Amino acid sequence: MTLQSVLERETKGFNKLAPKGFFYALHIRFAMPLYNFQSYPQGWIDRYTEGVYALRDPIIAWGFSTVGTARWSEIDMLDPLDILGQAREFGMVYGLAVSCGPMSSRTIASASRDDREFEDDEIAAFAARIERLHEATQPPTTLTEAQAEALRCVAEGDRYAAAANRLGISESAFKARLSSAREALLARTTTEAVQRARDYRLI
Repeated sequence: MTLQSVLERETKGFNKLAPKGFFYALHIRFAMPLYNFQSYPQGWIDRYTEGVYALRDPIIAWGFSTVGTARWSEIDMLDPLDILGQAREFGMVYGLAVSCGPMSSRTIASASRDDREFEDDEIAAFAARIERLHEATQPPTTLTEAQAEALRCVAEGDRYAAAANRLGISESAFKARLSSAREALLARTTTEAVQRARDYRLI
């Protein structure tokens, strides 16, 4: 199963669990997630983005301070902008939060509903999906020098024949290096492999 199909399958599964929307930020590194998705009401997304709330969101702060699960009502973090109060205006009254992974590659997720608190089994089901996504998108820590060189050539615009000549190898050997790089990065295409290698800071 490809990485994209895993992301799509797990993301679809959140819709029933989170009737008022959800978000996940997978493998946050250098303040940016490698993958992220949200389905909160558009009005809330717009306000959150315009207000740069991510820097002061108590759910995000909680996610960086601990690993585990919690209902929003159980999270005791400063909220000077009343971000959770503002979210209620958009029907996001009750929520849950999930945090997993090491600080250097933290995954944080949240879900909301308007009718009641999330039950324990719902929190567990949401957390299990997030953990599967975290594992499925675990970036490699290194590429071989040969794989990295091949991807750099493509990133710099070289055609396969020119890249092979530049590296002093046959074109078939160059293609083999790209194939192994795609496999290591769980990428379907070379273009996707180059982008993912850049995202992972490997080239």
